[in-house]
Amino acid sequence: MDVLIVDDEPLARDRLIRMVEKIDHCRVVAQAGTTERALQAVREHDPDVVLLDVRMPGADGLSAAADLAELDDPPAIIFCTAYDEYALDAFDTEAVGYLLKPVKQEQLETALTRARKLNKVQLAVLSQRQTGREDESQRSHISAKTRRGVELIPLDDVRFFIADHKYVTVHHVGGETLIDDTLKDLENEFGSQFVRVHRNALVAVRHIEGMERASQGHYQIRLKDIEQRPVVSRRHVAKLRELMAQI
Repeated sequence: MDVLIVDDEPLARDRLIRMVEKIDHCRVVAQAGTTERALQAVREHDPDVVLLDVRMPGADGLSAAADLAELDDPPAIIFCTAYDEYALDAFDTEAVGYLLKPVKQEQLETALTRARKLNKVQLAVLSQRQTGREDESQRSHISAKTRRGVELIPLDDVRFFIADHKYVTVHHVGGETLIDDTLKDLENEFGSQFVRVHRNALVAVRHIEGMERASQGHYQIRLKDIEQRPVVSRRHVAKLRELMAQI
């Protein structure tokens, strides 16, 4: 699990680095002394978790957490601060943990373990597959404006969505089609049926056949009735393994 540490005090960052490096399957991929640098580091390193101080020069940690929450695939946030009065505000940003300094090793390990668990979207996938229930308010088709007019693509035919800059392409059994929806909107609407495997990709859970390692070393998803295999980012590999073990 990749961790970004954000604190304006170098000694505090150094202490957290030593603590994280004692935890199995965790590594510090970057550190930052300001929230502005933290946002840049998230874009550069795509961490699984951000250990974030609250009070810092310039924009505070709460503002940074709110900005991170707007990302398509935000990292988990664990606040590490000397002040307990921000706890309620912190959890309003959907933080998964709030640790008071001096942070204890056991508390940090517990918080990082919690961050590794399946997120709500993935748990909804399991529940939906076990009960056979689907949200009747969801669309049954994806609409796209093409040369022929408005094309309706049955959701059952969709294998994955992939984003490239400002555009999202739906890959389905009939081919590929550009659509106007954003990846984040699609995830919010169809989160019980699709799972994120990469910052730029959502795949249909019901059509997953397996995950395999490609010759280049990265992992990719094998889907039914389609040759394309979306790449799985390293931060999603463990969660996908856990998901596939339960479906």
